[in-house]
Amino acid sequence: MNRPTAPSPWLPTAPCTPDRCAAHPHTGGDHDTAGTALAVLRLAAGTGTVLLGILLAPAAALLPPAARPGLVRTWVRAVVRAFGVRVRYEGTAPATGPLLVVANHVSWLDIPLVAALLPGRMVAKAEVRGWPVLGVLAALGGTLFLDRDGLRALPGTVREMTGVLARGGRVVVFPEGSTWCGRAAGRFRPAAFQAALDGGADVQPVRIDYRPTGAAAYVGDDPLGASLWRVVTARRLTAEVRMAERIPTARHPDRKSLAAAAQRAVASDSANLPSASVHQRSRSRSAAASSARTPA
Repeated sequence: MNRPTAPSPWLPTAPCTPDRCAAHPHTGGDHDTAGTALAVLRLAAGTGTVLLGILLAPAAALLPPAARPGLVRTWVRAVVRAFGVRVRYEGTAPATGPLLVVANHVSWLDIPLVAALLPGRMVAKAEVRGWPVLGVLAALGGTLFLDRDGLRALPGTVREMTGVLARGGRVVVFPEGSTWCGRAAGRFRPAAFQAALDGGADVQPVRIDYRPTGAAAYVGDDPLGASLWRVVTARRLTAEVRMAERIPTARHPDRKSLAAAAQRAVASDSANLPSASVHQRSRSRSAAASSARTPA
């Protein structure tokens, strides 16, 4: 998520910076902040829920494989909610079968949000392994760590992804290669899509929106602690996670075509809508539901 100090020329970078994109206003409507006491309570609750998951991970590993995804979904939803984030999910997750899950990338929150809907082997930068608490969590979850400072490690990671998919598993990747604040979006890099082609897996595009975006955005050299504090101090931080139509790999001749199709699927419903638009859609859906319940 955060960029290395001296990035390689091939490394994807975003124009987003904490000062420009992750600033968290303290007044006004949905941008009002929660009180300090509530923020501290959320931080303690979220951290405690993460630690509880780490402590229980060895016991969870003894459960039958079929029971683990449900446990993961319950736990990561509890983590996100403990940090004070409200979540709306749209779409039904495929029950079985290999799947490459791809999503736009705005925040570290994207990881538990997708895991709550489509748990699978995550692909993350190697630096995540060294993060306090979250690094241990990522390792326990079977994350595939990618060294983003050089191209030589990339084919090996793609082979690992292919192996997981070929065995009927699920892999989750953020193909923009870096976080973007919501005012801009990155191009979907095609390398990960080769794994879907070689592993015989379809692609599931996922779109993630936040309101307000600035409270969730984790960009540039933003410290993780600062991002956590913005999240827990946000008064009404809402995440909306939507699944687009599944993309069969058989319809695409190569990884570039497949990556472009997945990017269009995520962007078609505007992966980073303004707050007012998200709120308006929510009100429109509520009105439509009310109308459907009213006798003609």
